[in-house]
Amino acid sequence: MNTKGKLIDFIYAAFFAALTAVLGFVSIPLPFSPVPVSGQSMGIMLAGSMLTARQAGFSVLTFILIGAIGIPVFSGFAGGVGVVLGPRGGYYFGFLIGTVVIALLKGTNNNPWRLALANSIGGIIFVYLFGILWLSFITGMGIQKAFMAGALPFIPGDLFKAFSATIIGVAINKRLRKCLERLS
Repeated sequence: MNTKGKLIDFIYAAFFAALTAVLGFVSIPLPFSPVPVSGQSMGIMLAGSMLTARQAGFSVLTFILIGAIGIPVFSGFAGGVGVVLGPRGGYYFGFLIGTVVIALLKGTNNNPWRLALANSIGGIIFVYLFGILWLSFITGMGIQKAFMAGALPFIPGDLFKAFSATIIGVAINKRLRKCLERLS
């Protein structure tokens, strides 16, 4: 890969890591769950919808590492290794896997149905899978209780985020494709 390609990867990673962090400023704690409602899963879905798997994965890895060193980029202005290793940590690792899954499943033809399916599988199912398993492990609650506290209340909002990320992703990908065609 040439230097220009690597620079673009870094720029995209930085932008989407920052976008995900900013979306975490929208954070609503729930009294029955150690996991707050936040906009960060929307950033993950957008990264997967618009970037290559490499770029998307790098953006989330950047986001996690920045948060792990203590910069408050996680939902509710949280940061530090304790957050990554705490009850919410599985969701952050789910973000990493989920965004790569979205980027791999979306295809190259900008099909909205395929992108919606990719956002649902990567941005919801994979994130919940890692999040619920980690939440259960860290807190000692069973899988069913972890699902009730760490997934069920979030499903309607995450379906809305998947729908929104699909609409935004298709629109931006269409415009980017047109811009790139003009440049060539």
